[in-house]
Amino acid sequence: MPFVHSDSVNIHFHTDAVHGPTLLLAHGFLMDESMFDPIRKVLAHTDINVVTWDGRGHGRTGYGDNPGFDYWDLATDGLRVLDALGIENAIVGGVSQGGYAALRMALLAPERVTGLALLDTEADACTRDDETFYENFFDEWCDGGALRPLAQDLAPRLIGGTDPEIWQTWITRWLAADRTAIRPAADCLIGRDSVRGRLGEISVPALVLRGEHDHSSTADKCTQLADGLPGANGVRTVAGAGHGCALTHPEQVAAALAALVTASAPDAVQSAAVVGI
Repeated sequence: MPFVHSDSVNIHFHTDAVHGPTLLLAHGFLMDESMFDPIRKVLAHTDINVVTWDGRGHGRTGYGDNPGFDYWDLATDGLRVLDALGIENAIVGGVSQGGYAALRMALLAPERVTGLALLDTEADACTRDDETFYENFFDEWCDGGALRPLAQDLAPRLIGGTDPEIWQTWITRWLAADRTAIRPAADCLIGRDSVRGRLGEISVPALVLRGEHDHSSTADKCTQLADGLPGANGVRTVAGAGHGCALTHPEQVAAALAALVTASAPDAVQSAAVVGI
């Protein structure tokens, strides 16, 4: 399994290693890069090089010597993944917190980002109500009593859709993990800064997509995100999906991603028409 060193952290990533335009995707909170396996499967017959990576404190990526970090650090981690693969530029994106990192990648290294895939995410900082909710939630998650009922309640809300097998897959992983290890990543989530005022600096083609029933990345938040990005064309909504539409509705999400790749690298792609999506 490949890793790249970024700061003091070994970042785990997964690449298809195909010779086509690169789509670099970052996962959502409490997930890992495997959440994109369904999308990778749909896009397997295209020439899109799907690269996914584990954010700090998730999957096979730890915290290194210093557990304190922010989403600008994660953006740098994503760029180091591209460096490790010798990739000069890519379409970058992510789900929820992965979108926070993708936006910052586009601001840190605009010459390396040719398109943005923003899935169930936003550009603002937490509100005070958000901070209070997350602080209480993570106090209970990391230090509270029985984790199973908390995980069972979270999975349908965090993932959405109607397939209990998908929920159970992640519940099983959460129950097997060290429940306290997520705390530094939670601090990063709660303390994130807003980049909404800088969206106008990002001119590349941008996909803003959300699940119809996503109560976190609401229609208003996503509309504000799309309105701030010169390269976005409104918000695409996946009917029946929730916050984890990349997991529950991979065909629809993969189709939107393939179209973005075509718009971002039209001379290099032989993808969307081949997929039949």
